[in-house]
Amino acid sequence: MFNQALKDYVVGRILPGVQTPARYMGGEHNIVRKDYREVRGRLCLAFPDIYSIGMSHHGIQLLYSLMNARDDWACERVFTPWFDMENRLRETGTPLYSLENFTPLNQFDVIGFSLQYELSGTNVLTMLDLGNVPLRSAQRTLDDPLVIAGGPCAQNPEPLAPFIDVFVAGDGEPSLPAVCDLWRDLRDSARGSGSRSAGVAGRMRREEVLAELAKRLPFAYVPRFYEPEFADGRFVELRRTRSDVPESITPSVVADLESIPIPTRPIVPFIECVHDRIAVEIMRGCPWQCRFCQSSVIKRPLRARSVETIVRGALESYRNTGFNEISILSLSTSDYPDFAELVTRLRDVLGPLGVNVSIPSLRVNDQLRGIAELIGNDRRSSLTLAPEVARDDMREQIRKKIKNEDLLEGCRAAFRNNYESVKLYFLCGLPGERPADLDGIIEMAESIARIGKEERGRFPRVTASVSNFVPKAHTAYQWNAMARRAYFQEAHRRLRAACRLRAVQIKCHDVESSLIEGVLSRGDRRVANAIELAWRRGARLDGWREHADPGRWWKAIADCRIDVDRVLHEPVDVHRRLPWDHLNVRYGRAFLEKEQGRSAAQLRAMAEVGEAGEPQRIGSASSSNAAAPNGSADA
Repeated sequence: MFNQALKDYVVGRILPGVQTPARYMGGEHNIVRKDYREVRGRLCLAFPDIYSIGMSHHGIQLLYSLMNARDDWACERVFTPWFDMENRLRETGTPLYSLENFTPLNQFDVIGFSLQYELSGTNVLTMLDLGNVPLRSAQRTLDDPLVIAGGPCAQNPEPLAPFIDVFVAGDGEPSLPAVCDLWRDLRDSARGSGSRSAGVAGRMRREEVLAELAKRLPFAYVPRFYEPEFADGRFVELRRTRSDVPESITPSVVADLESIPIPTRPIVPFIECVHDRIAVEIMRGCPWQCRFCQSSVIKRPLRARSVETIVRGALESYRNTGFNEISILSLSTSDYPDFAELVTRLRDVLGPLGVNVSIPSLRVNDQLRGIAELIGNDRRSSLTLAPEVARDDMREQIRKKIKNEDLLEGCRAAFRNNYESVKLYFLCGLPGERPADLDGIIEMAESIARIGKEERGRFPRVTASVSNFVPKAHTAYQWNAMARRAYFQEAHRRLRAACRLRAVQIKCHDVESSLIEGVLSRGDRRVANAIELAWRRGARLDGWREHADPGRWWKAIADCRIDVDRVLHEPVDVHRRLPWDHLNVRYGRAFLEKEQGRSAAQLRAMAEVGEAGEPQRIGSASSSNAAAPNGSADA
């Protein structure tokens, strides 16, 4: 039921004093607003970043459409407010509210967070606090909403474990409705028994309801029933505090992607967002098994939609939105089984309507040489590729089986088809990285620029975007150390100094943000205290570089006695338990151990070759247990 009084107050008293008020107004085209008297439950999808980022995330549109297709649930949205809006809400005592019905967060049955980036953890706390929801799960009673979370950062749930009631592993389409329905059933039953739902009694009843939920749903991880154990300051294992909850968590899996409806009435924002276009997921999973890649592991198995379903969904989405661009999404879009047929059909159907087809993730292989001509270039002028590393032998180490020859010829074909720029994504600090690998990044970028000049008569724009490698959970590199601050700083200096062509731009990701991301993605439950302390000291929207304060984070981490050297820079023996081992992945830990062993053997072989030629490391020649490059300075 619409909260007109709150909306009137927000519009009249709060929004005149904030930037971009449209992101707090709701009312967009294709919004779904339901009368609460006609539904059983209320769910709020919470994205811990600002509106323009969250509304560009396909998962939010998908789950919003899925839950609102049901008659018995109302699904709404909320995003992290910008600094000015947060201040106004606090000054006036106004709660954070949903965009559909202007409902305060604490009045929902379920709040579902999508965790996409580690540094957004403080945004979760901001949203809970502004919504009048107790920060920690143990503080909540049966009257408080169920706080759940999923997404990539839930693959190591421990750093946010005290703040989340339930982490949901795997695909959201089957798991989200199941969690919502069971929570309402169990909570209604507990309330009907006559027990108090507030105070100490309410907290105890909530715990019993959560235990029942954990028992019945194999993909639901309820952290309060698992206690981490430590020895000599190291994480040893995660021990159950109740025998009736599962020892490990099995991810939810959509067996048939074709059975999941494409959201053909996505919400159309009033303001410009990061991605102003239609997005259609054509395939889930990846046929490749790159050792650095977390997404390819957690999104297994490989599943695809049919060409007809995709084309029909894209056309219907266009008719319901009017967007003039469609993006076909997948971890590796050009590996879609019927890729050429799909692109041809989309161009034939959407081209006459003035709709451009965007393909954000192209694999570098011999097929790339024909993709530029296949896609065409009505408005698209930039080709985006992710070679990750610049030398073919290093790609054997990371198991990304592409060749420089195919990449260069693919770029040549793109320039012949009037493409004007190329963006390349690389990783810095991978296990076994050598100076030649860094020099190769510049050589590749400048070679592409020269090819562009040969084909077009002038230099194209070539951007090499270099990210700092973080060994993530559930990857073959999860036992490896992360490179130190000094290594990344020297590597970035080397890259910038080596670049000679003005047409080539080198963009290196911020070192401090990467190191903090490493602590948050690899840490155990003790990191939660540092997240809360950083938040209480003012950490907000740290994914925005201009507002990040690394010093605040490092002080909070130090004050909570987190051993950064141990968490980040010491390799872990493959036989030791990791904080995230209780979450299962397809093929399991045994497969990852085998891949780690193969990687270590390849690194030893590469090191032997390096001893006969150039140095193996920048700043240090040492290597232990297949660790990432080491510098001399602690983080």
